[in-house]
This record gives sequence, structure tokens and C-alpha cells, in this order.
Amino acid sequence: MTMTSGDAHLPAPSVALDDQLCFALYAASRAMTARYRPMLEELGLTYPQYLVMMLLWEEDHQTVGQLGARLALDSGTLSPLLKRLTAAGLVTRHRRVEDERSVAIALTDSGRALRDKAFAISQDMICALDLDVESFADLKQTLNVLTQRVTEAPRTP
Repeated sequence: MTMTSGDAHLPAPSVALDDQLCFALYAASRAMTARYRPMLEELGLTYPQYLVMMLLWEEDHQTVGQLGARLALDSGTLSPLLKRLTAAGLVTRHRRVEDERSVAIALTDSGRALRDKAFAISQDMICALDLDVESFADLKQTLNVLTQRVTEAPRTP
């Protein structure tokens, strides 16, 4: 999309770092991940592993493909992560009987037991953000819209 003189409602183009939305998002993402790190270390999880575990706590017995689609991760990234979760005794991996090309991931008892501890992490993060319910929902919605627009926007040559 190129700007025209009728685009006064759009931010002015800039190369200054502090004017970039991408940098604000990058800094916020790094800060969030850094805040999670010590709490997740107590559980023996990395942040990407935590995301996989959250999906499995929502719905156990998912395929690698389902997990990858929800997390926007390819199997080359997801497979080593799942191997580490398997080695830690938190999940099992097995080929599905109905489709041997597909690998199913299921929680172990140890993996299920981490859920309660993870709840405390979620609670701590919500408190750290200090957002009311409406602001929290609005921020999530804005970020979801941003993700969708960036993903679907045509690329300029």
C-alpha cells in the first residue's frame, strides 16, 4: 500500500526506531518472555514448551499438525521441542492408528500435574500487567487484529 495525500489519518512514515510499532511489539514481547522465564524455569519449561503445554491442558491428545497450526510453528521447530517434553516425561508421542503419517501428542500424569502450577504463573502475569478486564480484552483483540492484518496483507514488491 502506498500513501497518498488523502492518507492524513495514517501515521507518517519514519525510520526512527522509537516511531516503529514493530519495535514496541518486539520490546514488549521480550519483556513478557523475560518475566515468564524464572517462573517457567521452576517448572523446567521454556516459553515455547509452555505454549505447547497450555494447548494440551486445553485439549489433550492433539496431533503435531494441530499444535503447529495453533502456534504457527513448523514441524522442524516443533519436533525437537516435543522430543524434549517427551524426555522430561511430560508428554507421550505415538503414531496414530487411523493415520500413521500423523503423530499424536498426549499428556502424561506428570504433564497434567504441572497445570495447577502454571495457573499461578498466569495469575502472576495478569497481576503484573495491572489491566482491568476491559483493557485486557481490548489489548488482546487489538493484537489479534494486528496479527491477522500483517498475515493477510499483500506484500509490496
